[in-house]
Amino acid sequence: MKDSDSKIKHIAVSGNIGAGKTTLSEMLGAHYGWEVHYEDTNTNPYLSDFYEDMHRWSFNLQIYFLNSRYKQILDIRNGDKVVIQDRTIYEDASIFAPNLHEMGLMSKRDMENYWTLFELMTSQVEPPDLLIFLKASIPKLVEHIQKRGREYEGSISLDYLKRLNEKYENWIAGYDIGKLLIIDADQTDFKSNKEDFGNILEKIDSKLFGLF
Repeated sequence: MKDSDSKIKHIAVSGNIGAGKTTLSEMLGAHYGWEVHYEDTNTNPYLSDFYEDMHRWSFNLQIYFLNSRYKQILDIRNGDKVVIQDRTIYEDASIFAPNLHEMGLMSKRDMENYWTLFELMTSQVEPPDLLIFLKASIPKLVEHIQKRGREYEGSISLDYLKRLNEKYENWIAGYDIGKLLIIDADQTDFKSNKEDFGNILEKIDSKLFGLF
């Protein structure tokens, strides 16, 4: 770990469903000695219900994720380790919740309630020291989703992924609260290609430590 790490507490990896966030987070965590904080999908009590009935469970799911990620941020900032986080609290509020509202799956009342809570939470925490965005096309997302074979993801539609991708692009275009690194997941095979992964490490070192 570099001496500069003492000033760095929070790295975050963002991207659509199936972009490769968890894989990259684990690889970076292993390389730099960072602790990985995962998105709470395995123990989330609402996720499978949500994919079965999005209208009924959308608000419950988003509140659960909001609370979970807020707690993660507090733990990161109060802890003594450098943490890399799989997905951010900002994605919930800028992408997933508004998308559900626009699709008629979350009421205006629930959306306003959710947004008020999000604004209160984010006013009390700092953004990541570096946000890494994995940009991926719909075919690449589908390929990854099918490979990992999670049963509850089998009902995700192409239209749903497309809507999310559009919102991700808009969010990233306006992201101005911290350092940002965009990685084209279609053109980068960081999992199998050491050179591709090395290129990502160089870019991260440059962003965090001013190297290269």
